[in-house]
Amino acid sequence: MPQLRLALHQIDTCVGALPRNTETLLHRARGAAQRGAHLVAFPEMALTGYPVEDLALRPSFVTASRAALVELAGRLATEGLGDLPVVVGYLDRGTPEPARHGRPAGAPRNAAAVLHRGRVALRFAKHHLPNYGVFDEFRYFVPGDTLPVVRVRGVDVALAICEDLWQDGGRVPAARTAGAGLMLSLNASPYERHKDDTRLELVRRRAREAGCTTAYLAMTGGQDELVFDGDSLVVAPDGRVLARAAQFAEECLLVDLELPAGAAEPPSGVVDDGLRIDHVTLSAAPLPAYPPQFPGGTAARLPDLDEVYAALVTGVRAYVTKNGFGSVVLGLSGGIDSALVATLACDALGARNVHGVAMPSAYSSEHSRTDAAELARRTGLAFRTVPIGPMVDAYLGALELTGTAAENLQSRVRGTTLMALSNQEGHLVLAPGNKSELACGYSTLYGDSVGAFGPIKDVYKSEVYALARRRNAVAVERGAVPPIPEHTLTKPPSAELRPGQLDTDTLPDYAVLDRILARYVDGDRGRAEIVAEGFDDALVVRVLRMVDAAEYKRRQYPPGTKISAKGFGKDRRLPVTNRWREGG
Repeated sequence: MPQLRLALHQIDTCVGALPRNTETLLHRARGAAQRGAHLVAFPEMALTGYPVEDLALRPSFVTASRAALVELAGRLATEGLGDLPVVVGYLDRGTPEPARHGRPAGAPRNAAAVLHRGRVALRFAKHHLPNYGVFDEFRYFVPGDTLPVVRVRGVDVALAICEDLWQDGGRVPAARTAGAGLMLSLNASPYERHKDDTRLELVRRRAREAGCTTAYLAMTGGQDELVFDGDSLVVAPDGRVLARAAQFAEECLLVDLELPAGAAEPPSGVVDDGLRIDHVTLSAAPLPAYPPQFPGGTAARLPDLDEVYAALVTGVRAYVTKNGFGSVVLGLSGGIDSALVATLACDALGARNVHGVAMPSAYSSEHSRTDAAELARRTGLAFRTVPIGPMVDAYLGALELTGTAAENLQSRVRGTTLMALSNQEGHLVLAPGNKSELACGYSTLYGDSVGAFGPIKDVYKSEVYALARRRNAVAVERGAVPPIPEHTLTKPPSAELRPGQLDTDTLPDYAVLDRILARYVDGDRGRAEIVAEGFDDALVVRVLRMVDAAEYKRRQYPPGTKISAKGFGKDRRLPVTNRWREGG
């Protein structure tokens, strides 16, 4: 059987950074060539970054993407890599059509191309366009209508893009009909908790359906609220995993494959789902037999909590660095949320680039002050104390506020202080709110919600504790000092709005609250369904009303890393003005 050394480049590129992305692709292709690759692939829209959102509707950006692709093909040939086929995702456009409702102007396409000998040998567009969750691809793209197949070293390789594997029909059965020896799918599938298991079973199933070895190339890194976890796969026709890349890491997954030879007569015609086979022969003759150097293998898998933690670190690092910041600042209250956010930031950016500010008020307990200082000592982050009592007193003297207005004033003074330090010193402000608080509106607008990024926005409070304990345990396993003080983990959570105040004065116990929220927010279950699972009816009504009433607050919260199937933001879109209440 013909042999083929496949190089899957699991990389992180930046949206809109066409020159930088081009250099990254050149560097990576050069490295693969030096290791003897016969076919090199990069992820979905690697040249432009992903997702491009409304940039897809801007003709100037589409033109720039197409030009960058042609430039990349030429530079590969100039560097002596022209005979190495390179598959890369980019933004293209189809045949211009008159504008009409329900179709994006300019016919933009989520596309990929095969570059060979200094030219674009083949272009194709994603066939299945996702339109659920964070995806709006019907808004941005027109679908492809071909089954692209390239013959490389005597092997027919069918090509697909992401959703082409996730949806039934289309290019998967078409690859079988065309007799492909390998199916290669380029992906930029965002991370969700437990998605790696779903992905593995999907690729196994599609390999069996296609009747050929299937390579699933994934992206890594982060873009705004999304993170990409890598986890690229190569699966045999019988579902066996031949190779699996690491999670949350850039790497070149190389694997030597034995694959069936292409038919003497290249496939042609129209196949499943009306797809027209677009076949291009790049190299018809098989390679002389060679001893395999890269037999495959599976990288170690991360335990569940380590995987989530890695996603959060990736999200912070990507958002901060890709937006041109070198450092972050956040308030250190001595509580669990700010402790976890600070630890994540230290792991993402290095402790020297993390600035923690304790802002004690008249209601701040002594243990809160000492816990904040102890966290700073353990992590090594930059730490300062800015007492806010005089500022709060000045406001109160001018406005004579009482009750909730006075309680919220502390938080708003802290927010103003952090933003002032950001303006003065150039740090990006991190907001420490968690998903439980955001769900119930347990936050102060223009106070603790101040910030450019919310690292634990999609993490329920009970998960915050679990992640903090796990991070401490990992430190112990490595012989290091646990970053989060034990007292922070064990004391009752409190916003310290008044003497003796606890979160449970306002919210149900988090262990119960989070289970209700998971059903309502993530699962879209109604009151009756939740009560039927054994929860108290009055409690359910109370929680659901808090969630519904807080939509206006969530709209004003900064973006944050998505780790669940339904995070606040693009995943969950409810009207702010909304009189519907579960159960009347």
